[in-house]
Amino acid sequence: MHSIRRRALINAALGIAATGCVPPLIPLVTGQEPVREPARTTRRVRVTDPDWPSRAEWAALNGKVGGRLLELSSPFAACRNAPRSAACRDVLAQLKNPYFLGDDPALTQSSGWIDAWTSTPSVYAVAAEQSNDVAQAVRFAREHRVRLVIKGGGHSYQGTSNAPDSLLIWTRRMRGIRLYDAFVPLDCEGDMPPQPAVTVAAGEMWMHVYDAVTTRGGRYVQGGGCATVGVAGLVQSGGFGSFSKKFGTAAGSLLEAQVVTADGIERIVNARTDPDLFWALKGGGGGSFGVVTSVTLKTHPLPDYVGVVSAVLRASSPQAFRRLIDRFLAFYADALLNEHWGETVSMSPDGTLRISMLFQGFDRVEAGRIWQPFLQSVTETASEVRLVEPVRIQSIPARRLWDPAFIMKHAPGVMVADGRPGAAPDNVFWAADQTDAGRFTYGYESLWLPASLLDPSARASLSDALFQTSQQWNVSLSFNKGLAGAPEDARDTAMNPDVLDAFALAIISGEGAPAFAGMPGAPVDIAAARQAAMRIRGAAQSLRVVAPHAGAYVSESSFHQEDWPRAYWGEHYPMLDAVKRKYDPDGLFFVHQGVASNEWDPEGFTRLQ
Repeated sequence: MHSIRRRALINAALGIAATGCVPPLIPLVTGQEPVREPARTTRRVRVTDPDWPSRAEWAALNGKVGGRLLELSSPFAACRNAPRSAACRDVLAQLKNPYFLGDDPALTQSSGWIDAWTSTPSVYAVAAEQSNDVAQAVRFAREHRVRLVIKGGGHSYQGTSNAPDSLLIWTRRMRGIRLYDAFVPLDCEGDMPPQPAVTVAAGEMWMHVYDAVTTRGGRYVQGGGCATVGVAGLVQSGGFGSFSKKFGTAAGSLLEAQVVTADGIERIVNARTDPDLFWALKGGGGGSFGVVTSVTLKTHPLPDYVGVVSAVLRASSPQAFRRLIDRFLAFYADALLNEHWGETVSMSPDGTLRISMLFQGFDRVEAGRIWQPFLQSVTETASEVRLVEPVRIQSIPARRLWDPAFIMKHAPGVMVADGRPGAAPDNVFWAADQTDAGRFTYGYESLWLPASLLDPSARASLSDALFQTSQQWNVSLSFNKGLAGAPEDARDTAMNPDVLDAFALAIISGEGAPAFAGMPGAPVDIAAARQAAMRIRGAAQSLRVVAPHAGAYVSESSFHQEDWPRAYWGEHYPMLDAVKRKYDPDGLFFVHQGVASNEWDPEGFTRLQ
């Protein structure tokens, strides 16, 4: 009883309705008839269509959402009118600040993708602050056949958080983080023991969640590595962090979610209430099944220490580089394929091996002992491999990893502050992620590499493939994004089961400077971008020689992914399709290469099936 009362108070503090998801379901919008099932939608309306909602209808929606309907325009309008003005300069100066990009509903964290999409503002946005705002927007879009878009952090490389001629549900203002010592999901009392957890509203970003849970709460929650990614979208896509080999994915940590479905009903979903929808939200892709307004995630005891091992090595010849790749893979298979290690190693056409590996669960002395055999082998082959940047092995108390004051004092330059006047002091992000802000993508390929490739009988073929790939384009191995060896309780998600047997996610990508629609300055060099895209695809094909049927991670993959249902979800796709048809039979929620998106044209306006 006490846990129920406590949850009600926390939900009230977060602005979350305390409605259950077991029958009877009650529409959030009181005083109205239940939503009538409309005729099957065959076409969504555009601004230029005569049946686009009238000004009066938009005004009525504004009244229902408490004046939180925004009419959007490009922030680059100031540049069109006065390209040398201070207002224009201010906008352009902030395009590498992810907080600025996230705080403007007309912008996204990526600016576009060659021959795919360009970031374009919606016509209107509901700046949702509570679940009723979301429900009203869903009902309006459904009744008026308006293209609907959902954006929290706006980090989608695929462009799924923006669309022209659309209504945006912008969850950025839905804020709140509450910690539990003993959480039990709704209707699970007696079936599930209480456990520490955190409830997070949809508009939060991981930097603030980590600060609350780890720095101040002394616990660990599995979130994203990039600190400015939105919480709800990451969970729905899977969600890897630096220590996923130990703690699994964000999706695997989900205990409960609150979601507004296409019927305008808010549901509290967990393993007991709407278990099929709950499972689909655990990696079935963001924006396909409803609008998530909050998530509750399990938290874990903190390890004593976390740390990093970094170095840059360069081989003297292609042959020496091939041997270096093989030597590192053998070392990884023997010493690092376990719950302690994550993050990346990358290989470049100039024969460079860049190491940036994070660890948890021991200190720098133990980390140095583990790496000693590999580093000794580098010393012994100094004639063919040299250190371009020295080996650094550092560790800190785990509680300080996301502590802005501590990091900025003891590791200056590792974090960057939001430099806008009046910005919150905890608005910080990793400096390494700044290249992602505003990026215009040329190409992006990912594939999960099965751990069987590390077996001695197969490793030579893997080394050959990685070498051939690296001669064409930079390739990185994200070891924390393969769950081979992860705990069993992290495995019950809707993601492609390929991730469970993978030792790493291979990523091959390239991008250019921000190129938002309407932005002044030199346009994208289309020929160069297309050439880069072709080389990236070719490099990926070289790696697919050893993993021809490997799946891909939905959040980090090609806009032009072939056979995407199998690549993203594998054998789980038919079940996800059934959940989609149950909760969204008319296809209100459309995202590029999302579940059942093949029923619509590429922009989501005309039904094809």
